[in-house]
Amino acid sequence: MTEIFIGLGSNIDPERNIRAGVRRLNQYFSSLRLSSVYESEAVGFDGDNFLNLVVQARTDLAINELQQLFKDIEVEHGRALNAEKYTARTLDLDLLLYDDCVQPAKGSEQPELPRGEILFNSFVLLPLAELVPHYRHPVNQLSYLSLWQSLRDSSAQVLWPVHFDWGQRN
Repeated sequence: MTEIFIGLGSNIDPERNIRAGVRRLNQYFSSLRLSSVYESEAVGFDGDNFLNLVVQARTDLAINELQQLFKDIEVEHGRALNAEKYTARTLDLDLLLYDDCVQPAKGSEQPELPRGEILFNSFVLLPLAELVPHYRHPVNQLSYLSLWQSLRDSSAQVLWPVHFDWGQRN
């Protein structure tokens, strides 16, 4: 079994879409662990605030199978195909880590791993550091906690934890 970390985000009806996204992931993966949910301003465009978290899971799926699964789940939840990168979204699922795999991006079928935004987006790094503070980034070998402490001290990005109701409402 491979250990994976998935970034989840939404800024369109985010409570409902985050709950629905986690429910769908729970159908495919064993032993889900969830970070806290964080709210942050949109990055790269003017839009409503996002809710984000990181999910830790185990799987036997290959990277390309995960990419397709995530795309299918996003579309099920109203994400437009071929949407611009910096735009509002109902549900965003990103493979952040696939064990210690290191690979450059090659089109949409082979994502960059570890995902580059781990190192510069607070809404990814803080939840990751919360879940696995002493795990080490596969490229630079620094712990996620030390990476978060460095980013926190130098970043203008602001985020804050939110109380999240995981009830089964739609």
